Amino acid sequence: MLIQLIKAMRPKQWDKNFLIYLPFVFTLRQVWQPFTEQMYALFLTATAAFILFSIVSGVVYLINDLVDIDKDRLHPTKRFRPLASGKLKREHALAAVIILLAVALPLSFVLDVVFGLIVLGYFLLMLAYSFKLKNIVLLDVFTVAAGFVLRAVAGAAAIHVRASPWLFVCTLLVALFVSFGKRRHELILLENDASGHRAILKEYTPQVLDMMISVTAGTFVMAYSLYTFSAEGLPRNNAMMLTIPFALYVIFRLLYLIHVKNLGGSPEEMVLQDKPLLFAIILWGALSAGILFFFGRA
Repeated sequence: MLIQLIKAMRPKQWDKNFLIYLPFVFTLRQVWQPFTEQMYALFLTATAAFILFSIVSGVVYLINDLVDIDKDRLHPTKRFRPLASGKLKREHALAAVIILLAVALPLSFVLDVVFGLIVLGYFLLMLAYSFKLKNIVLLDVFTVAAGFVLRAVAGAAAIHVRASPWLFVCTLLVALFVSFGKRRHELILLENDASGHRAILKEYTPQVLDMMISVTAGTFVMAYSLYTFSAEGLPRNNAMMLTIPFALYVIFRLLYLIHVKNLGGSPEEMVLQDKPLLFAIILWGALSAGILFFFGRA
């Protein structure tokens, strides 16, 4: 049962929660002294925040599967999920939801009050998504995107640093881009049965989603480019602009996978399975961290 419970909490999708570490990365230059207590304390705090957020997001997946269990049984891939397949009983999943929330939410407030409020807000927002917002056109996608933004903001709150406005904007745009791509994949995969599996899909068409994907992709590239040479706290020599080609490649690669390979249904699996995309993201992150550390901050 425990294995099926963990599977139902979708640990493969917890990689989204690595957004919590972003604020920590952007404070490296300020606290970096090899093996200092301050650096380790911040890292441990960020890690604790990551674990707690992962537990709460896992609970959200459990609740979502409990709500959609009948529809998931008719889905070509979701029918293999633990609850839909019957490998995990409803009562066991419900008990796990209660116990995990009773542990994770109070610990979130113990870690930091603001962090705890963000985690609670995330949970309530996702609860509203599971029962109502996922059936309202556009709000369904914006709600999912807001979950990504809250992850990044939670990381900043946990280690007590100011969250940059650029963090909000860029995270939101990437999340919208990915979410629209996921909706497009569902429409194409399910074809005429799409609205039967997810009612909101009847409000979208591949053509409309293609336009939304293009708008968010272009806006992200512009926003990220502006960030690299105009944001506060970056190196005065504008070295961060060297990361723009990596951002472009990642966006173009995602567009290729969505439109040519008809992928996008599971963004986290797409990143892990497509080596060029994964390699580009790793290089992008490594170069960004290196520039922040070695060139100093304004």
